[in-house]
Amino acid sequence: MHLGQIAAQTPDKPAVVMAGSGRVITFRELNEESNRLAQLLRAEGLRRGDHIAFMLENHPLFLAVAWAAQRSGLYYTAVSTRLQSDELSYIVENCGAKAFITSAAMEAGEQSVPGGVGGRPPTRERPIPGGVGGPPTRERPVSKVRMPDVPLRLMLGGTAPGYESYEERVAAYPATPIEDESEGHDMLYSSGTTGRPKGVKLPLTSGPMGSQNILHGLLSLLFQPDADSVYLSTAPLYHAAPLRYCVTLHRFGATVVVMERFDPEQALAAIEKYRVTHSQWVPTMFIRMLKLPEETRARYDVSSLRAAVHAAAPCPVPVKERMIEWWGPVLHEYYAATEANCFVYTNAEDWLAHPGTVGRPLLGEVHVCDEDGRELPPGTPGTLYFGNAPMFEYHGDTAKTAESRDPWGNGWTTVGDIGYVDEDGFIYLTDRRSYVIISGGVNVYPQEAENVLAVHPRVADVAVIGVPDPEMGEAVKAVVQPMSMDEAGPDLEAELIEFCRAKLARYKCPRTVDFRAELPRHATGKLYKRLLKDEYWPGEHPETPSDATRRPQRA
Repeated sequence: MHLGQIAAQTPDKPAVVMAGSGRVITFRELNEESNRLAQLLRAEGLRRGDHIAFMLENHPLFLAVAWAAQRSGLYYTAVSTRLQSDELSYIVENCGAKAFITSAAMEAGEQSVPGGVGGRPPTRERPIPGGVGGPPTRERPVSKVRMPDVPLRLMLGGTAPGYESYEERVAAYPATPIEDESEGHDMLYSSGTTGRPKGVKLPLTSGPMGSQNILHGLLSLLFQPDADSVYLSTAPLYHAAPLRYCVTLHRFGATVVVMERFDPEQALAAIEKYRVTHSQWVPTMFIRMLKLPEETRARYDVSSLRAAVHAAAPCPVPVKERMIEWWGPVLHEYYAATEANCFVYTNAEDWLAHPGTVGRPLLGEVHVCDEDGRELPPGTPGTLYFGNAPMFEYHGDTAKTAESRDPWGNGWTTVGDIGYVDEDGFIYLTDRRSYVIISGGVNVYPQEAENVLAVHPRVADVAVIGVPDPEMGEAVKAVVQPMSMDEAGPDLEAELIEFCRAKLARYKCPRTVDFRAELPRHATGKLYKRLLKDEYWPGEHPETPSDATRRPQRA
């Protein structure tokens, strides 16, 4: 449905509720604010197919900015607040933004979720000792970041050199729709966990404003949201899934409750307070909620939940089993990518019959292939390709776009994940191709050991990587954030290695364990393994020729 229609029918209904502050943006306010910004963008010369970028914390007006671009036929890039200055500059220049919007919080160097999911309260950004120990941070305020010549630069909640007041500029324009409304589209960048971020560009729809898209149809089919639904968004809004789900839930007339930052107990409190019906999570959040004291978890009523959706990474089997025991069969899992080249789905019933699966394709047909393009039999891991699905391109990068296509001319696409399919057609993820460890000529998939170690009661977070080994080529190493750094040491290292060996073959388990006070985890729950690998492979980069010589490559 068109945002303007919903605002006309239920003007005073909350469209956005900030879970921490309690601030409410009604549908009337969301509609009018996005209209004013759309008018300003048109007045500044932006036309259908042009581009804007914005870097905001989970701000009350974040979705108004997105809606302004969406209803103006523009491409819009929500930039991660975690990026370093050169990465921010690269993305703004690469996407060709004609407008850039940020906030006083970003100028002050504040983070929306310091330390990743469930991190500390907002603080000024800090350097990262040794290049790891936390997510990437900007070393200077936004106004000091070198950027290309962006004609329009606006700042919410304040001003800085080179920026105009968002509030003053937008207030000067009418709250009525622009005359040539049409659907825009996000153009989001990969998280950069394995190299330079890549802009994922999908074609604009030719339909009128309010046209139903693929995601709207999938959500309607699977989760049945409606105008009475309340959706809890637990992650930073700049990530693909939170942004797209929030905008789509608005099209149903649903209320979106936005957490400024994730906290496990506060998430449970929000479900109870707002009678949340739909929500989205990543497995790390489940793990942290399950590690709350039992009496704390029992304190909150979560019976209003009709669909708790999770994605972004494979969920350890025991974690999901415990979540289903706790919340009931309301868990839904999907596997997809920013590239939108597939949508794989499973409900709780099918998952319990196929533990560990991410589901069967609802969009795209799966092909599991070896390095020579041969399709592999059930149960054999290979690169996942998808055919008969929407095509995408990496903006301004024909080489990376070509790498995403199958080299055998079938018209299939991949994002580099490895997995296998069982006899019933259910897909299981093994790991990303770039993370596979080659030890003594044997493939080791780090996700297996990570899933085991993540549920150990003394582990807060874990990454498993390959490190140089003169005999085996690579050795398996775990980098662990313990629940308490006071426990870090040889005794815990030995305990974790034996814990893993009791559940997996020895070659899949770490030979050594290093401890960190904090892992470089993206605020969406993904690990910045590139930062860890760079530390252990000095002088190499996952995408450099020197690295390519030690990994099998496609012909």
